Amino acid sequence: QVQLGESGGGLVQAGGSLRLSCVDSGRTLSRYGMGWFRQAPGKEREFVATINWSSASIYYADSVLGRFAISRDNAKNTVYLQMTRLKPEDTAVYYCAAEQYSSNWRDYEYWGQGTQVTVSS
Repeated sequence: QVQLGESGGGLVQAGGSLRLSCVDSGRTLSRYGMGWFRQAPGKEREFVATINWSSASIYYADSVLGRFAISRDNAKNTVYLQMTRLKPEDTAVYYCAAEQYSSNWRDYEYWGQGTQVTVSS
């Protein structure tokens, strides 16, 4: 059973960095592709990054390319999102999702509860 939980969000100044973590307490994460999405108030859920089970395939949204990096440690059942050069427009609730390698949030069955990232100008 997939059980996802995110951590690492917070308040940071523009230009700063944060690292988000997503742990699968069901310990099945290593079998699946994973994705990070975000949702700002009044906006639709937005794709951020996705990684396949082996880390051989990674894909980013254009808005974060070159600033964010997705990675995973299957031994720890954890996926990470390293965010650098943060901008105020990155402010959102960030969600991890399983079990696909996809940029479409509708393809994912399992979701974490989300973690808030706020970037001040």
